[in-house]
Amino acid sequence: HGLAEFLDAVLRIKKYGFEICTHLILNLPWDNQRDVIENAKVLSVLSVDQIKLHALYIVQDTVLGQWYQAGGIKMISLDEYIERIICFLEYLDPSIVIQRLIGRAPQERTLFVNWNTSWWKIQEKIEEKMRIEHRYQGRLFDYTNGKAVRHFLK
Repeated sequence: HGLAEFLDAVLRIKKYGFEICTHLILNLPWDNQRDVIENAKVLSVLSVDQIKLHALYIVQDTVLGQWYQAGGIKMISLDEYIERIICFLEYLDPSIVIQRLIGRAPQERTLFVNWNTSWWKIQEKIEEKMRIEHRYQGRLFDYTNGKAVRHFLK
C-alpha cells in the first residue's frame, strides 16, 4: 500500500476508537534521513498510539534477496541505523508508546539480518547513544498545532 491508503485506513479505524499500532522499517535501501523525519511527523500528526520499529531483513530466494546478492541494493551501516532510530524518536510525539526499537528475524535462509548483531545489543547501543548525547523522544516535536500557518494568523 502507499501513503494515501495508510492514511485512509488509520483515519477510518480511529473513528471507531481502536488503538493503532504501526510497524515501521527505518532502513529501507531507498529511504534517507528526510524520510525518517517525515515518517515520525506523519505518525505524530495521525496520533497513532503505539509503534514497533523493525530493521529490514533479506531472505534468500526472494526478489529482494536477488537484488541484494547482485549488488543492486546496499544496506546502511548499523551506526547509520542507530542514528535514524534516534532521529525518528526525537521528532516523534512523546505520548506515542514505543513497543519495539528493533525486531528479531529468523536466522535461517537470511542473507542480511540486524548486521549479524543481537537485537538487545543494538537496543543497548541506541539507549547508550541517546543517554550520552542527551537526546530523547519528542525533543524536536514542535511542528504541530498550526505552527506552519501561525504567521498568517497574526
